[in-house]
Amino acid sequence: MGTVENREVAERQGFEPWIRFWRILTFQASAFDHSATAPHALEAVGPNRMEALSQGREGWHKSFVMKHPLLLSVTLLASCNAAPAPAPTKEAAPAAAPAQKSALAPTEIVAAAPSADWATIAPSDLLVMDLAPDTKGAARRVVIQLLPPPFSQGWIGNIRALAAAKWWDGTSVNRVQDGYVVQWGDPDGEDKAKAKPLPAGLKVVPAEEYDLAFSSSVELKVLKSAEHQRAEGKFGTPPVFQEKLGSAAVFLDGFAVGLGTDGQSATMWPIHCYGTVGVGRDYPPDTGSGAELYTVIGQAPRQLDRNIAVVGRVIEGMEHLSSLPRGTGDIGFYKTAEERTPILSIRIGTDVPDLPRYQYLSTESASFARYADARANRRDAFYVRPAGGVDICNVPVPVRRVK
Repeated sequence: MGTVENREVAERQGFEPWIRFWRILTFQASAFDHSATAPHALEAVGPNRMEALSQGREGWHKSFVMKHPLLLSVTLLASCNAAPAPAPTKEAAPAAAPAQKSALAPTEIVAAAPSADWATIAPSDLLVMDLAPDTKGAARRVVIQLLPPPFSQGWIGNIRALAAAKWWDGTSVNRVQDGYVVQWGDPDGEDKAKAKPLPAGLKVVPAEEYDLAFSSSVELKVLKSAEHQRAEGKFGTPPVFQEKLGSAAVFLDGFAVGLGTDGQSATMWPIHCYGTVGVGRDYPPDTGSGAELYTVIGQAPRQLDRNIAVVGRVIEGMEHLSSLPRGTGDIGFYKTAEERTPILSIRIGTDVPDLPRYQYLSTESASFARYADARANRRDAFYVRPAGGVDICNVPVPVRRVK
């Protein structure tokens, strides 16, 4: 696997079918290549220079590709762009190109997306939290989309049971830490004598479920997206974000998901971005029941990935959480009951009358690929030059109400 010639022979022999996937991705320029020149990027590796790996890295490469060829392909994206064309000489310098019309902004791309590119969110996959009215008497509703299988289903099962038991009614928002999280649940949960009893039958979910074995279904989804974008041929943005050597991130079913390997096994896990909802817990081995939840209101705390359970994301009403007064106690907890925001109810969407229908822009659609490319490389009138890349958490998946 050290040279292009070897790869071509392997493909012809059917030895490494996922090399075809690597070629599909590297067919396109990586608009998410925000780390190609970073110290952690693979050095001296291009589409035709696999042999330039050092001896140590070549050993890692051979072992890695034999076990996880798809993950190798996505971690190489940032270093697989074609070499730039030589600068023209003075004699051959072309005349200045005429000014071109500004490209569409991301919001314009979303507005123009056809209905076929939108995916409906089932009401059963929504968690609806009604807070006490604000100081002006206005209602405050927060709508959360729960993660689809296979991620975090033990905790999500507990959350469904808690909502069915109306357990959160009368609890409160107890913590608002600036630039970090808003947390809610039983304010007396740490005091066993005062804590609100939990419903019977909640599962104890092991920490091993913070991430999952890399599945063939993920491989197929990523491959499908890459093939679709190559066929479209109008934009060069693979749905893969390089993060560091041996890991990457993709969008799957509307959620940001990390992909990585420890050299022995490949895993995938949901990512902490702004608006992500997770499960509060105590020190390990505790993993939390789902009764204490939080949402991110600051810069993405990616250090929490695979250390705490992610269960969903806020799709509407985020302003009702992010604008709450900051806690004055340690790590943003409120010191007095008067500071807390009461929770009137939390229900699964199927139990909420007149709940609107929601859709998200399918992350496997052509419109989303255009949108993600525009987020990474702004070409509309305000911007002077494209950035050349963007963090996955800076590509929020569009959500809309449907009448």
